Amino acid sequence: MTSAALIAPHALQEKILRDNVLVVDCRFDIADAARGARDYAQGHIPGAVYADLDRDLADLGKTGLGRHPLPDAAAFSTTLGRWGWKPGLAVVAYDAANGALAAARLWWMLRLVGERNVAVLDGGLQAWVAAGLPLGSETPKRTPTTVNVAYDASQIVYSDTLKELLAMPQSILLDARAAPRYRGEVEPIDPVAGHVPGALNRPFAENLQADGRFKDPEILRREFEALLHGRGADDAVHMCGSGVTACHNLLAMEHAGLHGSRVYAPSWSGWIGDKSNRVAKGAE
Repeated sequence: MTSAALIAPHALQEKILRDNVLVVDCRFDIADAARGARDYAQGHIPGAVYADLDRDLADLGKTGLGRHPLPDAAAFSTTLGRWGWKPGLAVVAYDAANGALAAARLWWMLRLVGERNVAVLDGGLQAWVAAGLPLGSETPKRTPTTVNVAYDASQIVYSDTLKELLAMPQSILLDARAAPRYRGEVEPIDPVAGHVPGALNRPFAENLQADGRFKDPEILRREFEALLHGRGADDAVHMCGSGVTACHNLLAMEHAGLHGSRVYAPSWSGWIGDKSNRVAKGAE
């Protein structure tokens, strides 16, 4: 699992039985922030701990950095320690949104602190259940650890850097939101509709097959290379509404063997927080 971004349900079950692995339930509902915790309490992969997007994978107290600002590294260290994690311990994240809310976000954050032994459950909890694997309702008792991690700042893009990159023809910004939101036809969450001028649309749902699992790596590679149009993977920056589903496109590229792209962490909600930033609508 040290090189694979995704893991299948039965492979995860075997790993749970054979090895020491931290399984993290990242279910979250934008419309009902408390639902993920309720669903976790009703049933989850046995041994899994719960990660709340708003509390554990973001710091909502920060301003000007979008709806889901990254927590400080010290706060993330505390969360990882509460889960009993230590560097090198394998982690598998899952959710009920095919990785988009918010398993891919945790996967990305762990990569930011240098952990490569991390994967997302392909197909999410639905695939686990469909495979006939068990659920449990007991909250695991894990021994806390002392963790001190630091983010690799070179993998995170903020607005000032994004503006510099957008002035370079080699750079490409990929927006993971659904096409109507990208075009500015609807905006159910943020106060302004549209997209960052110059961004291309790559809805995260296009990374998936009809059954919710990720497409074959070769298919994804062809699709992203068509968007890159001769650029390198490290020329790509991903965004979405708040820096969460953007991680799904990053995960898809890594799954396809296209390494080195980055995430614009504030994303659309951060971009429109500065009223001097231009807004585009329609197809790019």
